[in-house]
Amino acid sequence: AMATAGPRSFSAAEVRARCAQGACLVSCRRRLYDLSGFVRLHPGGEQLLRRRAGTDVSAALDGPPHRHSENARRWLEQYYVGDIEPGDEQVPPRGRTGTGGTRAVGGAGGHTASAGCLRCWHYNPRLLPQDLVDWQKPLLWQVGYLGEKYDEWVHQPVDRPIRLFHSDFLEFLSKTAWYVVFLVWTPVVLYLSWVSYTSLAQGNTRLFSSFTTEYSIPVHKYYFPFIFLLGMILWSLLEYLIHRFVFHMKPPASNYYLITLHFLLHGQHHKSPFDSSRLVFPPVPASLVIGFFYGVLRLLLPEVLGLSVFVGGLCGYVIYDMMHYYLHYGSPKKGTYLYGLKAYHVKHHFEHQKSGSFGISTRFWDYPFRTLIPEETFKKED
Repeated sequence: AMATAGPRSFSAAEVRARCAQGACLVSCRRRLYDLSGFVRLHPGGEQLLRRRAGTDVSAALDGPPHRHSENARRWLEQYYVGDIEPGDEQVPPRGRTGTGGTRAVGGAGGHTASAGCLRCWHYNPRLLPQDLVDWQKPLLWQVGYLGEKYDEWVHQPVDRPIRLFHSDFLEFLSKTAWYVVFLVWTPVVLYLSWVSYTSLAQGNTRLFSSFTTEYSIPVHKYYFPFIFLLGMILWSLLEYLIHRFVFHMKPPASNYYLITLHFLLHGQHHKSPFDSSRLVFPPVPASLVIGFFYGVLRLLLPEVLGLSVFVGGLCGYVIYDMMHYYLHYGSPKKGTYLYGLKAYHVKHHFEHQKSGSFGISTRFWDYPFRTLIPEETFKKED
């Protein structure tokens, strides 16, 4: 039998040379990872990884400032390229170092850590169960057969694109670029806002007119901004409720169709959170859902009032979709609101998929529903 080739070995000098050329190589003990294609997506920002290029990040994985989850460590294994040559590696001791919790690969003055002083992730192929499906074929019709293995499998993210359908046409309809949502729905928001305002300006819209004419309340055109804002607030609540109770339902392991539906609605996004073509809602299926909610508002409210609330909600949806894409692909400045929101959302994907962080464009609704992810705390070391 032919012997299989082992992992390639890299000298410390070769690692330093590649990093000098712009690559982002890091090590965890002797295992070497090429994060060059991931730096823009890193939740902590690109510069944080760039500063650690050529270093051992074993201690940094445990934090502070952030303790990386098992999914994050599993994610790291996708970028494994080989091992550091024996004698060249330097594993930082537990705790902070002068370079922010890292030590240069091949650097002088380090001490090799004992086996128990780090909680560095050890690669285990059984913890990467992407072979449960055939990635060369559409996944949508396969996932239902995973049964009781589906829930664990779908919440172990991978960095690879997903194909759902055999049909090229259906596949096309299931994917979209982020800017398409903005280009399609922004003109609709602007036009319907104008229609709502001019209709209210005619002075014919009154609340409760179907019950009583004597005590009905006129709705003036000056109320439009407040009605619009109400629609946005209602959308933010709807966003939370759909995300928590529909997208994060746990389908019965014995029900092929509910598993398939879950994967179509949201499971695909958790399996491949950085598939750029599946981060926003494609316009064709979105139009069906949007039409449904418009119909509900038409039944509950006077025509112009319902339209005013609807257009505010539609604007909220567009902002949500744009923000969701940015939280995955943007690089907000550290300390800003969006930086915190990005870190919060990434925790939802890698550590708290089922228990919290269901707000996306805002964390507001996580507070009253008690699904807010607690801040991490670290014990001070002696």
